[in-house]
Parts: sequence; structure tokens; C-alpha cells
Amino acid sequence: MSLLSVSELNEQIKSLLESTFMQVRVRGEVSRVTYHTSGHLYFTVKDKKSALGCVMFRSNAAKMRFRLEEGMRVVLFGAVTVYVPRGNYQLMVQSVEPDGEGALAVAFEQLKKRLADEGLFERKKPLPKRVRHVVLVTSKTGAAVQDMIRVASRRWPLVRLTVVDTLVQGAEAGLEIARHLAYADRLGADVIVLGRGGGSREDLWAFNEEVVARAVFACQTPVVSAVGHEVDTLITDFVADLRAPTPSAAMEMILPSAEEVLMGLDERMDRLKGRMGQIVTQKELALKALVRQLEAHSVSHRVERGADEVARMKRGLDELGKRYLAAKASRLGPLRLQTHMAVNHLTERKTALLNATLERLKALDPATKARPGFAQVSRQGRVVKLADLRAGERVTLSDGRYKATAKIETLENLV
Repeated sequence: MSLLSVSELNEQIKSLLESTFMQVRVRGEVSRVTYHTSGHLYFTVKDKKSALGCVMFRSNAAKMRFRLEEGMRVVLFGAVTVYVPRGNYQLMVQSVEPDGEGALAVAFEQLKKRLADEGLFERKKPLPKRVRHVVLVTSKTGAAVQDMIRVASRRWPLVRLTVVDTLVQGAEAGLEIARHLAYADRLGADVIVLGRGGGSREDLWAFNEEVVARAVFACQTPVVSAVGHEVDTLITDFVADLRAPTPSAAMEMILPSAEEVLMGLDERMDRLKGRMGQIVTQKELALKALVRQLEAHSVSHRVERGADEVARMKRGLDELGKRYLAAKASRLGPLRLQTHMAVNHLTERKTALLNATLERLKALDPATKARPGFAQVSRQGRVVKLADLRAGERVTLSDGRYKATAKIETLENLV
């Protein structure tokens, strides 16, 4: 028997185990899970009697659809390896599957619970009553978009549809759907419809990704999840403001029927006409009652009642006027004679005064007053004295019959 060092023994054990257990499948319960910052995953798998340490390197851990949790029963696929420095052996895990159900189902339930605990399923924005603009986030080559356009054209031709072409399947679909939801939210639409046709769980998995769920939740525009068939349930169905069983059903749910709207308008018009007829009838009756009240209390009615009194007063005034005029007429004759005599006397006095005034005016008339050889001197139309004149001035001379213009050459004082 040869003598071995500890390292040599561990190396032989490592070689033996790794060559013997190159590919194994192990069932057990998960405990002591550690997600390292490096991306590696360390945990223990156990049963009632034993436990086995496990390691899953970052490249394999990144491919897992779900998250390992304490107490989860799993089936592991990998190889046994030995850590020589410590002499510990462990299972180097390549893949993990839940024991009894698929990885996608577990991942779905885990994400659903986590988002529900955060409250992403509780907030629901109401859809507007009048939808004018709808953004369809879907593949432009799929059958779903054609179904939605056809239903929208039939139900409400006035709606504006904007198609945002998006990957709806594959490894890159989740990130693209999230980006296009954010873009659609900025278009100012009334509703966003996130849709695609049916498929397997794997085909529809992009709508179960966390990045898509958070993008739906972040939208300010109401979002309708219309993915797959009625039996399909997805994370976006819980986060969206409304779930539609199919893409076509989404358009049925958010758009009114033109026929139903027209029928509703006809019904409202009939009810409006009937109500207006009732109102008119009621107002006519009320108006007639008011007219009767007005007639009973109107000024014209009171005038009619006082018409006889007014006529009687008028007759009295006419009679009184006639008596007053008759009394005055009896005194009018003497007054007329007195007035005629006074007018004649005044006329004679005024005639004598006028004649006297005419005589005085005639005496003052230059034509009458001037003697032969004498003339009246005026300057600029005004009579002036010779003492007021200056040499060189022009004056006008008039004797009542003739007028002459002269220039003063010299002016001498004779006194």
C-alpha cells in the first residue's frame, strides 16, 4: 500500500467521483440559498437523511426562469466535483427544474406574488367614455392586428388607430415591448391595446416578463391587455387596467357600436320629443291660467271698470266749460268796445309821435341841411371835422346831391 499525501488523496477522489458521476439527476429540497454578487448561486439540496452542497455558476444561473427559494422541491442536473483544498465534494448544477411542475409555471407564480405584494395589480385607471384614438402595440404582420382593425372599422369607423410594430415573441421581445409601451404612452391616445394572438406558454412568455409588467404599470394612458385566448392568463392581464380575452374582444369592449349609438340616439330623440310635448302642454296650461289672472288684475280691466266714471266726469267738465264760456261771453262785448277805443287812441298817439320824429330826422338830413357852397367831409365813411384832418389824407366831400374825393394838401387855422 502506497503512502499518499492529503492532496494526492483528494485528487484521486476528485478524479474518481468526476469520472463516475459526470451526469446525474438529483431530487431534493432547497435550503440555505445564496445569490452571490458575482452572479454565482450557492445552495444546499437535502432529503430526510442527507444534504448535498451545490453550486451553479453565473452562466447557468442567468438562464433560470424562476428564482430558487427556501423549501422548494427541485430536480437538479449536473456533475459531482471535489474542492481539493478542503476535500469537500459538491454538485456542480447545470440546470434546475421544479419537482412536479414546470419552471415557467413557478416563475409565473413567483413574479405574480411579488408584483401583487408591491401593489401593481391594485391601481386601475378608468377607460374614457369617448375613445377617439387607440394605439395598438402589436406585430403589424400578425393576424391579431388585422382582427382589431376589422372590428374597429365595423364598430366605430370614426376611431383613429395607430399601430406600433413590436416583437411579440422571442428573447428580445420583452425589452422591445417595454420600450414601445413607453413610446405609445407619449402619443396622447385615449387607450393603449397590448395584443397578440394565441400560442404556447413559451410563445407568450414575453408578456410574463417583469420589465413588461412594470412598463404597463408606468403608463399614464389606460392599457388593455389582449394577449392570447380566453384560457390564457398572463402577468400583463393583472397589471393592465382592463383584460380582454382576445384582441378582437378588446376592440368590442373599448369601442361603442355605431348601430347601438344610433339606436340610442333615436330612443333619446323620441323621449326628448315626448318630454318636450309634455312640457309644452304644461306650459300652455300654466300660461292660460296666468292670462286669466292677468286679465282679472290688469290695468285695462280697471280702466274699463272706471270708463263710466271718466265719461261722467268728462260730461260734467264739458257742461262746466260751456257755462264758464257763456259767462265770459256776456262780458266780451263791452270789453271788445273798450279795447277798440283804446287801440284807436293809442294808434293816434303813435302816429303823431312818428310824424314828429320824421320831421326831426328830415331836419338833420345833410341833404336838407346843407347850404349852397357847403359840403360834408367824411373819412373812411365817418363824418369828421376839418380840425381832425392831416395833410396827405384822402377824404370824401358830399352836399347831398354830389360826392367827390379829395386829398388834403395843406391845413391852416383861420382863427
